[in-house]
Amino acid sequence: QVQLQESGPGLVTPSQTLALACTVSGASLTDSYNYWSWIRQPPGKGPEWMGVITRSGTTYYSPSLEGRASISRDTSKNQFTLQLNSMTPEDAAIYYCARDSFGEARWSDFGSWGRGIQVTVSS
Repeated sequence: QVQLQESGPGLVTPSQTLALACTVSGASLTDSYNYWSWIRQPPGKGPEWMGVITRSGTTYYSPSLEGRASISRDTSKNQFTLQLNSMTPEDAAIYYCARDSFGEARWSDFGSWGRGIQVTVSS
C-alpha cells in the first residue's frame, strides 16, 4: 500500500518561500507508472493541481503558478519536495502530495494521497 506524508511549516510570512516535503512509502519514486504531484486546496475553493515529477525526474507545472513553483526529489530518502516562492495570502491552502499512474492529472486517477498540510500565509 502506497502511503504519502507531507511535512513542512504551517505558517509562512508573505514574500517567503514555502518548502514542503512528501515522504513516500510502499513504492519508489522511480517505479514505472508513478507520477508524483503536488495539489492544493484553498479555503472555500476546489483543488488545484500544481505540478508533477515523473519517475525520471522530469517536472511539469501549472501555468497558473507563473514559474513560482519548483519540484525536486531525493531518491535516497524516497522523498519529493515543493518550493513555492513569493508567497502571498492567496497561497494559503491545504497542500497535498499525491500519486497517479497515468501522468495526466485527472482527479479520478489520483489513487494515493497524503493527509495534507495546512499552510497559512501571514505576517
